[in-house]
Amino acid sequence: MIVKIPATSANLGPGFDCLGLALQLYNFIKVETGRPFQISLTGTYCEGISIDESNLVWRTMCYLWSRINYPTPSVALTLENHIPPARGLGSSSAAIVGGLVAANALAGSPLSTLELLQLANTLEGHPDNVTPALYGGITLAVPSEEGILPRILGQAGDLKAVVLIPDLRLKTEKARGILPPQVSRQEAVFNISHAGLLIDAFIRGEYSLLKEGMRDLLHQNQRAVLIPGMLETLKAALDAGAYGAALSGSGPTLIALAPEAATKSIAGDMLNTMERHGTKVQTSVLDIDAGGAVCSISQ
Repeated sequence: MIVKIPATSANLGPGFDCLGLALQLYNFIKVETGRPFQISLTGTYCEGISIDESNLVWRTMCYLWSRINYPTPSVALTLENHIPPARGLGSSSAAIVGGLVAANALAGSPLSTLELLQLANTLEGHPDNVTPALYGGITLAVPSEEGILPRILGQAGDLKAVVLIPDLRLKTEKARGILPPQVSRQEAVFNISHAGLLIDAFIRGEYSLLKEGMRDLLHQNQRAVLIPGMLETLKAALDAGAYGAALSGSGPTLIALAPEAATKSIAGDMLNTMERHGTKVQTSVLDIDAGGAVCSISQ
């Protein structure tokens, strides 16, 4: 069995903890049954990932099995990691979603995708990354009395994501800790209205609205002190032709949504701007992933 899980970018500016999109950059989990317990690592990112029972993928699998009273099977895992950790691209969400999907499949798929989302939200603590990781596309995650209500806003196949990944790690806990515990009414109204505009832009495909729609007052300026050159780099993306640009999740990755014809100049200007502030970066141009996490049987 192989599970493919996409990277994700959360918030998209004003949609703090509720908006996100899936990207065509993937981690893979290979599960071999009837084998002694073992975790092997491969792919671009292996450093710092545990290969014992403390591994997040394995702990997530065991969590699901305990919830449904399913006996823990004997399996070997191979984790192929291409999503950079602690960069704001949903690496922990990919581990959680991948672990849940794999464990559910091994148990005969007793849980629906919606039920898996509730478990993923419990484990991650916020649904903005786990929702697009499960469903794909651009998503809105709404907390309700019954749990998280997922809405798919679109697939945005005509959008490209220019992703700028600085060579520095930023834990979500640190990026959250810098935020003030309260916000003003003016800031709340600003973000509510801009999140609404952003949702409307995605549903209608009116990408010219993204520049205004992706503006934020709740977290981006506050987190800019942790990422040298962030605000100037976001402006450089817009000046180079991006529809909109934002901090990806809690950072430090930045994301610009753009037409394909402008991606090269946007990537170059973002890279040059960030590196002028002394930070090494790498850029990628990615498509939006439409399918979310996928489980297949390997031969």
